[in-house]
Amino acid sequence: MPKVTANYEAFLVINNSIGEEAVKAVVEKFTNLIAANGTVESVDEWGVRKFAYLINDMTEGYYVLYNFTSAPEFPAELDRICNITDEVLRSLVISKQ
Repeated sequence: MPKVTANYEAFLVINNSIGEEAVKAVVEKFTNLIAANGTVESVDEWGVRKFAYLINDMTEGYYVLYNFTSAPEFPAELDRICNITDEVLRSLVISKQ
């Protein structure tokens, strides 16, 4: 039976006050995590953007958009990992279907 996959987007806002090298490490960590559990279609780094309102007393963050395909079970696990990663201020994982 063929493996069932679907298209997803993951949007992360990373704390940019941790430094440029640490931000790159977080982006790489999630790229590798997605690649290990699916296929990374694209990683679109939007860079530092100002927030419309304060998040954890911060005014800006580093935005990253991942497009990927994976099994339907993986996005829930990705969302869980985003929520327990201290450097990730906000995240959203959605299905593109």
